[in-house]
Amino acid sequence: MSEIDQIILDAVDRQDLPFAVAMVANSEEVLWEGSAGQANASKPASLETYFRLFSMTKAVGSLAAMMMIDRGKATLDTAVVDVLPEFNKLLVLESMGPDGPVYRAPRRPVTLRHLLTHTSGVVYGEYNTKMLEYQTTMGTPHIFAGTLESMNYPLMFDPGDEWAYGIGLDWAGRIVQQLDGRTIDRFCREEIFAPLGMLDTAFEADARSENLADVVLRGPDERFTPMELSAPSQPEIYGMGSALYGTAPDYIRFLRTVLNRGELDGHRVISPEAIEPMFVNQIGDMSLPVMKSLAQDIAVDVELFPGYRKTHTAGFVRMEAAVPGMRSVGSLTWAGVCNTHYWIDPAKDLTAVLMTQSLPFCEPRFMQVYEKFEREVYRKFSA
Repeated sequence: MSEIDQIILDAVDRQDLPFAVAMVANSEEVLWEGSAGQANASKPASLETYFRLFSMTKAVGSLAAMMMIDRGKATLDTAVVDVLPEFNKLLVLESMGPDGPVYRAPRRPVTLRHLLTHTSGVVYGEYNTKMLEYQTTMGTPHIFAGTLESMNYPLMFDPGDEWAYGIGLDWAGRIVQQLDGRTIDRFCREEIFAPLGMLDTAFEADARSENLADVVLRGPDERFTPMELSAPSQPEIYGMGSALYGTAPDYIRFLRTVLNRGELDGHRVISPEAIEPMFVNQIGDMSLPVMKSLAQDIAVDVELFPGYRKTHTAGFVRMEAAVPGMRSVGSLTWAGVCNTHYWIDPAKDLTAVLMTQSLPFCEPRFMQVYEKFEREVYRKFSA
């Protein structure tokens, strides 16, 4: 048994994770795979375990948007209203006044680049006090509702002025749908999943429900308790911020495609030139702030690698400094809220996933295991 296997097994034994599926790969092949624990009442964790990917969906949505650029249908500087005129009704929320919301027009248009980099102003209330107050006061539906109405978040700031995690990818998915003519789920199936052999990635879990992992929540007593958490089935619109289900082997195929600059096993889905902005900082001098959580049962405050500068590409959080014994400058990363995490290290030609289905997101016990896992991956596989 390898040291990586032992890290995963020990973590589940200690209940740092309820279960785990993890994989390591480079651009050419899978280097290691392993699992531990029980994914649901009848199935042990395995490479067939089916996950709610939640925000791991965002990178797929980013690739879809970049494919539209590759096909000459848009640029990163395309204004959203030029493709979706209804976006024009989204205004900047100045304040919640005594007579209700006070709005103003944004000082510049929201572009596709803003949507892909979380600089558009449409942000999650879980990480923004003003947006949470707006949602609570106005009773507006959450984006997870999967309705067109749920997408009408006001802007919390002028486009390009700040970085704040939000629903930009849900709007980017609608842009892809409008430009291509197919629904976003059909586009992804036909243009991404089928060519790349991601045959277990889908927008509905029905066909693989027996392998769908249970979600658990760690309570104040440090124990895990079951909870229900899934995207609505057959929604009005599939959001590319959170809608996907999939397996670790499928997502590793996606990550290997990124490492290969858009190609896997002879199937190219995007040109090397068009995918390049997914590797390069797109937010200039800005750095990612600490994501202060207003829903600590769902997510703790998020600061990946404290003290290291992070920026954002047209698809990923990007490391602007190397972490000794771990990822390199230019490494890319993000995750899903139920603690499905990944990173891509182009400099070392290395990528990995560590996946479970637990809350809170980025809780310390999970993140300590993630660090041990990553350090051992680099010790074993980096040249």
